[in-house]
Amino acid sequence: MIGALLMCWMALAAPARAEGSIDLTTFEVSRADGTLLLDFVAKPVLSKAVEDAMQRGVPVYFVAQAALYRSRWYWRDERVARVTRTWRLSYQPLTSTWRLGFGTLSQSYPSAEEALDMAARASRWKLAETDQLEPGEKYYVEFSYRLDNNQLPRPMQLDLAAQADWQLSVERKVRIEP
Repeated sequence: MIGALLMCWMALAAPARAEGSIDLTTFEVSRADGTLLLDFVAKPVLSKAVEDAMQRGVPVYFVAQAALYRSRWYWRDERVARVTRTWRLSYQPLTSTWRLGFGTLSQSYPSAEEALDMAARASRWKLAETDQLEPGEKYYVEFSYRLDNNQLPRPMQLDLAAQADWQLSVERKVRIEP
């Protein structure tokens, strides 16, 4: 009886997934075919303000950045490689579809959830060549995935600095095994 009550209390006390957050469910750095590869899956939960803006036709941009660093004790760590990916998500009111753009490619989706799911993942993303890594050195990867407010229309940028609803990001730092 007490165990059941304790379990119920713990379930109620557990924090719910916050609105306006990003969870990084998968993050992996691997080596294959002479390259250092990155795989990630993020689960963004958009705030009501972001969803409303998207429904009104405001395009939002998501940016994933990864940088490979070599640790140095005598100076700042040396950046060996840096890669960036940007996705543009927008609503098309005439066709009632969501368009996800990546570089020069774009794809239409029937729902925002499907489009957002595709914008929040990367598989076998090339970070660097393994010949850039020196034997015996220590390396680490810094990764970030965020909603890029700098690419929003200029009038919206002025008001967003103080609004936490638009501050969505997740970061991860991982050591690379030699």
